[in-house]
Amino acid sequence: MGAHQAWRRSLQLRVVTITLVASSLLVGGFAYLIADKITNILVENARTDVLLRLRNGSDYASKQFQPYSQPQEAQFQDTIDGTVSYLAGGDPAQTSGVVVAIIGDSTNGVIKPRTSPDVAVGPLIGRELRATVAGGKIAHQIRTGTLGGTRTKYLVYGSPVPTRFGQVELYYLVPLARQDATAADARATVVATGVALVLLLGLLAALVTRLVVTPVRVAARTAQRLSAGLLDQRMVVNGEDDLALLAASFNQMATNLQRQILRLEEMSRLQRRFTSDVSHELRTPLTTVRMAADLIFAERDEFDPAVARSAELLQAELDRFEELLTDLLEISRFDAGFAVLDAEPTDLVPVVHRVTERLAGLAERVGVTIELDLPDDPVIAEVDPRRVERVLRNLVGNAVEHGEGRPVLITLGADQSAVAITVRDHGVGLKPGEEKLVFNRFWRADPSRARQTGGTGLGLSISLEDARLHGGWLEAWGAPGQGAQFRLTLPARAGDRLTTSPLRLVPADATLPFGGPRAGGLLAIGPGSDAGVLAVGPAGDGDRAEVGS
Repeated sequence: MGAHQAWRRSLQLRVVTITLVASSLLVGGFAYLIADKITNILVENARTDVLLRLRNGSDYASKQFQPYSQPQEAQFQDTIDGTVSYLAGGDPAQTSGVVVAIIGDSTNGVIKPRTSPDVAVGPLIGRELRATVAGGKIAHQIRTGTLGGTRTKYLVYGSPVPTRFGQVELYYLVPLARQDATAADARATVVATGVALVLLLGLLAALVTRLVVTPVRVAARTAQRLSAGLLDQRMVVNGEDDLALLAASFNQMATNLQRQILRLEEMSRLQRRFTSDVSHELRTPLTTVRMAADLIFAERDEFDPAVARSAELLQAELDRFEELLTDLLEISRFDAGFAVLDAEPTDLVPVVHRVTERLAGLAERVGVTIELDLPDDPVIAEVDPRRVERVLRNLVGNAVEHGEGRPVLITLGADQSAVAITVRDHGVGLKPGEEKLVFNRFWRADPSRARQTGGTGLGLSISLEDARLHGGWLEAWGAPGQGAQFRLTLPARAGDRLTTSPLRLVPADATLPFGGPRAGGLLAIGPGSDAGVLAVGPAGDGDRAEVGS
C-alpha cells in the first residue's frame, strides 16, 4: 500500500523508475547483441585459423603418405607418428592445447589412431563429423569434453587425406578457452558499462525531474496555503526560464485573487453591516407604527367597513414586516458568524407536538390534515430547542401551504448516533434541480402563487443555517405530482459527526420515472450535508394523531 501510494503521488519516482526500466531493457539488448557479436567474431577467427592449418596439414600428410601403397608396409606407422608430431609441433605455442589426430577410415582398420599429445579424442569426434569426413568433405563441430583432466570447449575440424591405398582422416582439436575467456571479459565489460550507464541515466532523470517537480511542489504548497486563507503567500522567482514564468504568473494570479477576495470580503462586510444597521434602525419606527396600528386595529369596529378592512390589512402587513426584520437580523448573525448554539438534552416529541398545535389553525383554514408518526418512547438529543422548533415551523408551514389540501405527514426517527424528522406533503412537488434552490434566500417555485402564511422567503435559508449550526443536514426531495419531503437530521450528541440518517429522504410511496415503487435505501446528497448519505429503512410504527379537520 505504501509503495502504491508513493507511485501515485510522486511524479519524480515514476519518471525515474520508467527511465531505469526503459534504459535497462535498451542497454541489456545492446549488451547482448554486442557480446554475441564479439563471441561470433572470436569463433570465426578461430575457424579461419584452424581451417588454414588443416588444409596445409592435409597437403603435408598426403605428400608423406604418397610413397606407400599399403598401410602394412614397413615404416608406415613411423611415418604417421612423425607426421602427427610434425603437425602438432607446427603450433608455435605448444601450450595452447591443440590436438592433432590421424585416424584410418573404415576400410583400413589396420591403421591405429595417432594423436599428439597422446589423449583419447574419440568422445570429442562425433559420428556425424566422422561420416562427413569419410565422405570426402571437410567438416567441423564444437564439442565440450575432457582432455588432459580439464573440461573444455573444443573446435573440432576434420579433413580427408587421400593416399594410394585409400584415405585417412586428419583432425585438429583446438580449445576455445581463450576465446571464451575473451568473450566473458567482453560481456562483463559491456554489462558493467551498461549498469553504469543505466545508473547515470537514472541519476540524470532524477536531477532533471527534480528541476521541474520542485517548483511544482512549491506551487502546490503555496496554493494550499492560499486556500487556507494565507493570501500573502507567494512563490520565489529565480531566473527567466519557463519555470520562472510559471512562478511569476502564479504570483500574479495570487495577487489578483487576493485583491478580489479582499474586495468581496469588504463588500460582504458592508452588506452585512448595512442589513444589520437597517434592521436595527427600522426597529424604532416600526415600534411606533406598531403602537399606532394596534390602537387603530383595536378601534376598527367603530370605523366604516372600508377603514376597518384597511386597519386589518395594516395589522397583517406589520406582522409580516416584523417577521421580515427578525429574519434579516437572524441572517445577519449567521453571516457575521455570531450565531451561538445553546444545546441541551431535549425530548423532540413535545417539540413536534408544539409545532403542530401552533399551526393547527392554519391547517384548518386551508383544509390540510397534519398527521404524526412518532415513537412511543422519548427521543432525547442534545439540540437547541428554539432553533429546532423554528426549523420545524418553517418546514411544516411550507408543507401546509403547498399541500394542495392533502394530508401532511411528520415522522420522527432515531438511532444511536442521530435523530431525524421528515415532513411529507402531497402537493405539486418540486421539479428536477429545485430541491437545491428551495434553500436560497427569497426563492419561490411559483412567483405568481399567493402566500397563505405570509412568509418572508427566508425561512428555509434560516432553517438550513440552523441545521448546519447543529452539525446536521437539511435535505429536500420532490417530484412533479408526487409532492415533496424535507428531512432534518441532527447528531444525537452535540459535536458528533453524522454518517447516516435514521430516516430515508425519498418516501416509500414515491415512484421511479418508469413507474416502479421506490423501496430500500438510496444515496441522497442534501444541501445541508457535505457528503452522500445512505438513508436506510422506512419509519417504524408509532403513535399517529390527527390535528385539524
